[in-house]
Amino acid sequence: MTLRGTRPNPAQWLWYAIGGRLPQRCNPWVLHDVTCRTWAVRHFVRGFVQMSPILLLLLLPGPLSVRILSILLGMFVGYFYSMTYMWHTTEQRLVKQGFPRGLGEQTRRAEHAEADARAKAAYERLYRSNS
Repeated sequence: MTLRGTRPNPAQWLWYAIGGRLPQRCNPWVLHDVTCRTWAVRHFVRGFVQMSPILLLLLLPGPLSVRILSILLGMFVGYFYSMTYMWHTTEQRLVKQGFPRGLGEQTRRAEHAEADARAKAAYERLYRSNS
């Protein structure tokens, strides 16, 4: 994706990271954000921002080991669900911006179509040959 559009400012990005909608001028950037080569890493970072309030557990009284383990367990469970629903969540971000549902997956698939075709041809030669 070459056109990246207007990047959101830090406050807008924070709003976007927790699920907010960006201005229309940022639409090309949102499409890039959820379809570029590093889209899963970007999703992981947005997930950390969403789960960062769990770090407030450090301020509670009690043994430090219990607080740290509580945070780790909470982050583990949060990331489990975040990564499980990553494709759905990124599509929902695009729909929220006004794009049609399925555009993110379609865009990611189109960018890898040539490599996928080569892999399929290699598979066919290796496992489907009539020899």
